[in-house]
Amino acid sequence: MEFTVIDYSIFALLLVLSSAIGLFYALSGDRQRTVQEFLLANRNMGFLPVALSLLATFQSAVAILGVPSEIYRFGTEYWFLGCSYFLGLLIPAHVFIPVFYRLRITSTYEYLELRFNKTVRVFGTITFIFQMVIYMGVVLYAPSLALNAVTGFDLWSAVLTMGLVCTVYTTLGGLKAVIWTDVFQTLVMFAGQLAVIVVGAQRVGGMARVWRLAKQEGKISGIDLDPDPFERHTFWTLAVGGVFMMLSLYGVNQAQVQRYLSARSEREAKLSCYAVFPCQQIVLCLSCLTGLVMFVYDREHPLGPAQQPNSPDQLVLYFVMDVLRDLPGLPGLFVACLFSGSLSTISSAFNSLATVTMEDLVRPHCPGLSESRATLLSKLMAFGYGLLCLGMAYVSSMLGPVLQVAISMFGMVGGPLLGLFCLGMFFPCANPTGAVVGLLAGLAMAFWVGIGSMLSNMGGAGGPSPPNSTALPSAGNFTTVLATTLLAPTIAPQSPTGLQKFYRLSYLWYSAHNSTTVILVGLLVSLFTGPTPAAAVDPRTIYPVLPRLLCCLPHKYRQRLYCGVGAAQDTDRTDTAEKSKGLANGLAPPCPGRREEEEGQGYIRSAGAPAYALQETSF
Repeated sequence: MEFTVIDYSIFALLLVLSSAIGLFYALSGDRQRTVQEFLLANRNMGFLPVALSLLATFQSAVAILGVPSEIYRFGTEYWFLGCSYFLGLLIPAHVFIPVFYRLRITSTYEYLELRFNKTVRVFGTITFIFQMVIYMGVVLYAPSLALNAVTGFDLWSAVLTMGLVCTVYTTLGGLKAVIWTDVFQTLVMFAGQLAVIVVGAQRVGGMARVWRLAKQEGKISGIDLDPDPFERHTFWTLAVGGVFMMLSLYGVNQAQVQRYLSARSEREAKLSCYAVFPCQQIVLCLSCLTGLVMFVYDREHPLGPAQQPNSPDQLVLYFVMDVLRDLPGLPGLFVACLFSGSLSTISSAFNSLATVTMEDLVRPHCPGLSESRATLLSKLMAFGYGLLCLGMAYVSSMLGPVLQVAISMFGMVGGPLLGLFCLGMFFPCANPTGAVVGLLAGLAMAFWVGIGSMLSNMGGAGGPSPPNSTALPSAGNFTTVLATTLLAPTIAPQSPTGLQKFYRLSYLWYSAHNSTTVILVGLLVSLFTGPTPAAAVDPRTIYPVLPRLLCCLPHKYRQRLYCGVGAAQDTDRTDTAEKSKGLANGLAPPCPGRREEEEGQGYIRSAGAPAYALQETSF
């Protein structure tokens, strides 16, 4: 079907309002004159906009297309991923947020220098930049390609429009503009999905009939308690493996941590994590209901031979265009919904990349950089990453089947980075050498399993891929869901053995497998090369997970689990400690022998090896 003037108007309105928000924050307040305002919204955001921005950051257009297609093809088993959201958001709220927020850092990777050294920080930063540069190009190009194939919407007009609008409001308005456009775009996403569900269900006799027919056809899945990690989706794979996936996104990813750090207090940061939990459940429910309505509608109104989708990611678009064909404006609303997903994800990538580049690569080498120049440079970097995103979208169009590897790299890198932070935070004995070697081992393992799986599947030319595969059914299926789902054919292959069996590991276990590799290798190397002395560890960078999990042990045994490292403050007693000591935002007092001065963007740290006077405290 062709878009009407109303559809184009709604789509244009989305772009105009997004740009207007960026312009408003460029001209209001302090006008983005400081690094703290541009990169951290002056640390003055409330929990609700932060929560909606957290939701929007990784609710990309790829997920909007991918999850309903997953439900349409394989049933509602994917819905059990919602069980992982509880721990996947509770752990960041009580473990990662307190540590990051009290250190008053701007870049997540600054933590790695405080805990290990500058080398580990640079390794972590470069890994993140590599991950996000590939990610943002694919997120921009893939939905535009699917939209072009189904609606005839001009491919490069869509890519250029989204890329330039996103670059403009991110560069002008900073993080505050990014967060508030995320809020607006989240509401648009909700509206677009609701419109499709309501109209689609009404055309097939209501939601009760949709559920009944889906159940008759076997699309309503029960709980599969098979513990086999090589099964693509089981309850344990989704509910437990999904926790590690969530932690890699909501626990240590710079794009999300930066939002926590923009909250006006640690309490507001934690509340944003709590608030995103029901929002995530609503988004998952909407996507799953869309898939069920799509399934029933397709049974009663099958597409003609000329309309058959070339790849699974086009299923949703064909369904939407058919269901909404008689309702001018609603197709435009769904396209606005789709592009809102892309805009929110890409703008977060621009802002987080500008942040880590400035704080981790530029500032350490230019200590005398003035505040005004640092702010201008941050804006130029955000603009530069916007142009790079457009370039990566063009590269994506040239990759063909190789794009499958590029898409999967995003998921491959998240697990090793999670492992690196867990190694530093939970194991005081880990040293910098162990951290670097562990990270490299985790990345090698991630690429080996991920790329090996795809090459193994490509080797069976013409044959079906295994159901856990990261390979795509065709070169045209560019919109694999990066961090939520992977689409796969329904025909089961013959049972593999050896490495072929290993390559069938469910993609949801990738984060757990790769992060565990980093921790184990990092600990072994640390033990062989000499553990970090307790006196050299800043206690504020440690979260004593083992003493807390084993709280029933006698006190003297629990004390040994601290590895001689005290804690600056008990995180469970934050509020009372803050009030009694008068500490702002839960910030622990600096240890003796270390000079720290709060400046706009965080702290200036004196050079040299710090010495800490440690004191054991009870937890």
